[in-house]
Amino acid sequence: MAIDTTTDPSKHAVSQYSATSTRLAARLAIHTWNTHTQGWFIWAGDRIPKNGSILEVGAGTGQLWRETPASPSTRLTLTDFSPAMCDELRKIPGATVKQAGAETLPFDDGSFDTVIANHMLYHVDSPDAALKEFRRVLKPDGTVIVALNGMDHLDELLDLGEKVGRPSTIRNQARITAETADTFLGKYFRDLKSERFPGAFEVQSVQPVVDYLGSLGDDGLNGEQEDIVRRVVGEAIKRDGVFRVQKNMVLFTARKVE
Repeated sequence: MAIDTTTDPSKHAVSQYSATSTRLAARLAIHTWNTHTQGWFIWAGDRIPKNGSILEVGAGTGQLWRETPASPSTRLTLTDFSPAMCDELRKIPGATVKQAGAETLPFDDGSFDTVIANHMLYHVDSPDAALKEFRRVLKPDGTVIVALNGMDHLDELLDLGEKVGRPSTIRNQARITAETADTFLGKYFRDLKSERFPGAFEVQSVQPVVDYLGSLGDDGLNGEQEDIVRRVVGEAIKRDGVFRVQKNMVLFTARKVE
């Protein structure tokens, strides 16, 4: 299926993810410093049904299924618009992989028991169009599971990025966030529930912050930018023992009701 990268997904997502998975890996590395007893993927995976037919849209590197494998009876389908991500997804045992954008899914109506969108809806130009597709491909009484961040997610990290000329495109341009999820999901689904992932990130070394902020652009940080980051984060670690970054990650679940 041909993907129109001018509308689905966003140009930012195309530039960041279409040819490589390294930027996403740099961002996921911040989760190493999670203070909760469970990491995000284990925590979220415990809340996702593992039976029947499951579709994850915008599945990225497939980390959810590496950390919480599907059961042998699960019929798992993974999509991503990015060829590089699809290459990673094909390494997930038993998964069917399709290259596709969220707004034009190549599946029949009523194909899946569960549809998952894990921190990807802010990449699409039209969250409404994507949610309509999720509803279309869900079976009657099927479940949609959507993970979104709040506007204050990673504030300390992203504020530092602003100071060194590496603003967060997602934070500045997101069309849907945890704060607006009720409005968007309520148009298409019922019985909406939400649960916030507890804890924070307490980073004990400077390099993960350098790598994260470097991943926000086409190239890594230049010497001046990196010096500022190392100074600010280094001073925080020296003073507090950690560079503390708040998180606001919310898991939403809802049902398709005819």
